[in-house]
Amino acid sequence: MAREAERSGIFAGEDPFAIARAWLAEAEAAEPNDPNAMALATVDADGLPNARMVLLKEIEPAAFVFYTNYGSAKAREIEQAGKAAFVMHWKSLRRQIRARGTVSREDGPQADAYYRSRSLPSRLGAWASRQSEPLAGRATLMAAVARIAALKGLDPDRPPFWGGYRIVPVEIEFWADGANRLHDRFRWTRADPAAPWSVTRLNP
Repeated sequence: MAREAERSGIFAGEDPFAIARAWLAEAEAAEPNDPNAMALATVDADGLPNARMVLLKEIEPAAFVFYTNYGSAKAREIEQAGKAAFVMHWKSLRRQIRARGTVSREDGPQADAYYRSRSLPSRLGAWASRQSEPLAGRATLMAAVARIAALKGLDPDRPPFWGGYRIVPVEIEFWADGANRLHDRFRWTRADPAAPWSVTRLNP
């Protein structure tokens, strides 16, 4: 582990998840929209990369959690590879976090609780959307939402095809903008989720 003195200020600490939570809290006070947005990268069966924006919903003691439709392209690629990467970039703070690691489903009470916390239209939309599949038009989608509303009522249960994914990183990088493009970068790495972290300062 790098000496603490070399990681002062916003980089200080021995827990990368605590640092990530602190940065996200600052972003929540500074970013005008979706401070928890992250670009999620996956690969398909041919090794071709894919990337899209999703919303990070929780930073656990040892993982990052987001939710999606299990029939979506991202979910199919995650299930095939078992791995993913993401980057969170905050223009207001001039900082970013990158991470990559293994992925597993969050398909139990935690997913149920998060689903219940969403607005009713969002819960109904999760049922109605066949995410990533072709759509004839928006009217078709809205008709599907109306049918689900009539069928499920005001308290729909979580769809069996919708839930969470937990990214357990083996690498996390914290980046902060520096004058003259001399940025500060610290990369945390470990051989596996049970191993201790090693921290290295990187060139800009």
